[in-house]
This record gives sequence, structure tokens and C-alpha cells, in this order.
Amino acid sequence: MEAEGVARVRDEAVPPQNQDLSFLLPSVTALLSDYSWYVVFVCVGVYLLIQHLRKNRSTDSQSSSVSAASQDPESVVRSQAALEASRRRMQEEQDARAAEFRERQQRLEEEKRRQKIEIWESMKEGKSYKGIAKVAQQNAEDATSFSSLRPKTDKKPLRNSGYSPLSGDGGGTCSWRPGRRGPSAGG
Repeated sequence: MEAEGVARVRDEAVPPQNQDLSFLLPSVTALLSDYSWYVVFVCVGVYLLIQHLRKNRSTDSQSSSVSAASQDPESVVRSQAALEASRRRMQEEQDARAAEFRERQQRLEEEKRRQKIEIWESMKEGKSYKGIAKVAQQNAEDATSFSSLRPKTDKKPLRNSGYSPLSGDGGGTCSWRPGRRGPSAGG
């Protein structure tokens, strides 16, 4: 009994302590010090997952309201008619461009055929066809080429016409001379 009395006195003598979470502090700090980066990555992943799910939920609710509104028969008919008119207009533009291209190709083919006939006629008469071919080729290039905007330059010879690398004269100050014959100098 005496032991029970001493235990009661100890219980009564020790004031009751507030049970807070301070006993968890050492274990939590050890956990965070060991696995801090993993915890950060998991938190970021959970945040991104929540954002993704929230976005999906909002788009689903919007699409259901939009689909209910687009089921109006008059608006569906109007949108289909507008789409059809747009397609028809674009097709007409494409057809016009294709017809213009075909017409241009036919003109070019006719021009080439005409040039070949002129060359053949001039050859029959014994005339030179090269001059006619050059003029015709320049006309064809002017008609078909839109991208060649730069003028053609005259190519001037870089050296005088009397220069011959094999003869050795007229080459300026540089000239090759054979090496000295005889034994090499040195000991």
C-alpha cells in the first residue's frame, strides 16, 4: 500500500503536461532531411494532377452546355449553309487559278512550237538559227521567269590575253625557278 501511496503522490506532484505534437518534430525533420526532394516532387505532381482534373471537369461541363445549345435545328442548318458557301467559294477560286495556269501552260507550249517552226524554216533556207534561237530563248525567259531580277553581268578576263602559264613570261613578278644543284650545305 505504501507503494500505491507513493505513486499517487508522484502523480499528484507532477503537473499534467499539455499533449502537443512536439514529440513528432524530431522524426519529421529526419524524414524531410532524408527525403526532401522526393516530397517536393510528389507535392508538385499532386498539384498538377489536381489542376488537370479541374480543367477536364470544366471543359466537360462547358462542352455539355455547348452541345445542348448547338442542337438547335435552325442554328445547325445556318452553320452548315455557311460552311457549304465557304467551301463553294474556295473551290471556285481554286478552279479559276487552275484554269489560269492551264492557259499559261498552253501559251508557253504554243510559243515553243512556234519557235521550233521558225528554226526549222530558217534551217531550210540555209540561214543561221542560233540568232533566232537566242532571241526566242530570251523572250521565253522574260515571259516565264519572274524570279530572275538581277541583271546579267559581263565576265571580264582576270588576266591579260597574252598570259600563258606554261611559257613563263607575262606572269608578273612571281616566277618559278628550279632549286640549286649540288650537295646540301651543312655539316
